[in-house]
Amino acid sequence: MGVAGDVLGWMNDAVLKMEWLDVLVGRLVENVLGLPLASRLGGSVHFFLYDAVKIFVLLSVLIFVISYVQSYFPPERTRKILGRFNGIGGNILGALLGTVTPFCSCSSIPLFIGFTSAGLPLGVTFSFLISSPLVDLASVILLASIFNWKTAIAYVVVGLVLAVAGGTIISALKMERYVEPFVYGSHLSEAELPEMNRRDRVAFAWQAVADIVKRVWPYVLAGVAIGSVIHGWIPEQWISAVLGRRNPLSVVIATIIGVPMYADIFGTLPIAEALVAKGVGLGTVLAFMMAVTALSLPSLVMLKKVVKKELLGTFFGLVVVGIVIIGYAFNALGGVFI
Repeated sequence: MGVAGDVLGWMNDAVLKMEWLDVLVGRLVENVLGLPLASRLGGSVHFFLYDAVKIFVLLSVLIFVISYVQSYFPPERTRKILGRFNGIGGNILGALLGTVTPFCSCSSIPLFIGFTSAGLPLGVTFSFLISSPLVDLASVILLASIFNWKTAIAYVVVGLVLAVAGGTIISALKMERYVEPFVYGSHLSEAELPEMNRRDRVAFAWQAVADIVKRVWPYVLAGVAIGSVIHGWIPEQWISAVLGRRNPLSVVIATIIGVPMYADIFGTLPIAEALVAKGVGLGTVLAFMMAVTALSLPSLVMLKKVVKKELLGTFFGLVVVGIVIIGYAFNALGGVFI
């Protein structure tokens, strides 16, 4: 068991955390650029280069693998699978399928329309809508590469719980009448896709890598840049005053800050890493990440076009309350996950 643990630990450090890259970039910054790592500028440049390269390498590999798996779950097949289940079982399956069909919050809206128009229970579609941008397999690996496996798994578990709980409550409230009538006449999910062979799936996966990297690279670089500034230039006492563990409103503030932003989880991870290093509670950081990914302002504007204000407000309120509860719960647990 000890040997297995050592091997897994080495793989985690070498493959996920890429400690060799950390050392290599450190030497580049000091020996080539002539910037001491202990200086603010040197520390910021090191943070930016190391995190940017690590995230893009991991992201490309993970998206390829996940997209290959995703090729078995096109929208029509996902709809058929979800259509076999009702009640809490359907909500659980909707949340789980959201993890293997990783879409950003805006990309999930057309699927929501298609699933709803195809007659899937509203609660099941909302479980999928919450889970898909919030939790995916890539986020597990990337969270583990920055924090650890306990944090990564805990994030996925609470994300799934939030998705299932949100969908279940919406189902219990019977809010179908608050969906815009045109949605039920849409047929976005009815197109059958041709069956793929292995070559088709590989091509599909490579195309997904190109498409997703092209879509997220500005947010990743922006997130890494913000993280590097936080890491090297913003005093810890400033951050602690606003988002520190002693501020009882830190989780609420982090959630409010996150909602207007629009980014994938890949762009928020470097910011989260820098905030934790500055002493911000893990729950506060996770609340920020969840608000950005699940409740981005553009996605809410799009969702407003397909549901009425009563349903939109219920969805928003449930997710916000869930995120805040999760944030305070993680902060209360202290160092269990760090």
